[in-house]
Amino acid sequence: MSQSKSGFSLRQQFGRGKQIAGMTTTIAGGLRAAQRIGAFRQPPRETLPRYIQTFCRKMAGSFGVKVIAVERVEQHHGLWVSNHVSWMDIPVVGTLSPAFFLSKAEIGDWPVFGKLAHAAGTVFIERGSGDSGSVAAQIANFLSKGFSVIFFPEATTTDGKKIKRIHGTLLQAAIDADVPVRPLVIAYVNKDGTLSEELPYYGKLTMKDSLKKVLDSKDVTAYVLPLESIDPKGLNKSELTNILQARMQEGLAELHSRVLTKASQEKLVQEKLAQEKVSKA
Repeated sequence: MSQSKSGFSLRQQFGRGKQIAGMTTTIAGGLRAAQRIGAFRQPPRETLPRYIQTFCRKMAGSFGVKVIAVERVEQHHGLWVSNHVSWMDIPVVGTLSPAFFLSKAEIGDWPVFGKLAHAAGTVFIERGSGDSGSVAAQIANFLSKGFSVIFFPEATTTDGKKIKRIHGTLLQAAIDADVPVRPLVIAYVNKDGTLSEELPYYGKLTMKDSLKKVLDSKDVTAYVLPLESIDPKGLNKSELTNILQARMQEGLAELHSRVLTKASQEKLVQEKLAQEKVSKA
């Protein structure tokens, strides 16, 4: 191995170690805070969001990702939704939104992370035979109690360049609970104004490789743009889904126009045109 490669590897390992140490410190601090406010016994949902936001901001920071709201994110009740680019979306969204996350019930039994999820007031969903209608009912019940929930309606991650097809089954919860849908969009941007290729976690990328890419990335900012809320009154699930699809697509394009360089925006347009040409062929 050459001296330059060896030096790079050592710097790389040092950087990863420093970030992992920061993440460990953040988790330990989160557990101490949860113990202090009694979150392990009964999560104090009225006051939890501010603790969750502090924890998520520190967690994102431990990976070197700065979170910036392009516009003020109002702390209102509702069913919150976001585009899905990476596992990093969770601390990013959690930094700004007052909503509680959804999780499969079995995650609550995980060591450390299960305890944190319980302390953070996570809404644990009991799934039965893939019954998404039952999941929507559970979410609606939680929303009706005055607490907000957030989920990722694309149901899978993307490269961050577009919004995939929205799956609207869980939007029924907003209709049943009569609460607004509150969308926001995320873009991970490098220091030079280009979209990050290290943060997206999609395709055949493994979690281990994704973690390495994130740890090795430098000066990435997660820009978040809150969009106009959608009142579900008078809408059926299909209509609400279509409105949300259009709003998130327009919102992501708007966010890109604000935070990317002109050259990066033009590249995205050319890629989109090329994809459309292939799909029509």
